[in-house]
Amino acid sequence: QVQLVQSGGGVVQAGDSLRLSCAVAGRTLSSSRMGWFRQPPGKEREFVASIRTSGGTALYADSVKGRFTISGDNAKNTVYLEMNSLKPEDTAVYYCALKRSYGTLTQIMEVTAYDSWGQGTQIRVSL
Repeated sequence: QVQLVQSGGGVVQAGDSLRLSCAVAGRTLSSSRMGWFRQPPGKEREFVASIRTSGGTALYADSVKGRFTISGDNAKNTVYLEMNSLKPEDTAVYYCALKRSYGTLTQIMEVTAYDSWGQGTQIRVSL
């Protein structure tokens, strides 16, 4: 059984940085596609970033491009989301997700394409 355990998050001020971690158990990171999604208050879950740690280009939502970086450590079977220059509109519950197949460009941005999810972690960015 695949399990994703998230850590990190909290309350920060605008302009601050934060790093989220997602440790994967039950499946090799390098054989999967990993994603980060977020759900702002009162809104639907949305794509943030995705990566194949076995190679390939990371993908980002336009709203975070240039500020967020997704990366993976295959030795630790852990994926990270480094978030810089945080804005109040980044306030959301953040989720990591695992997709067993690599998927198409459209699929990897879809919530329903992912097979396993982390427990979610709250990030609140204040002015």
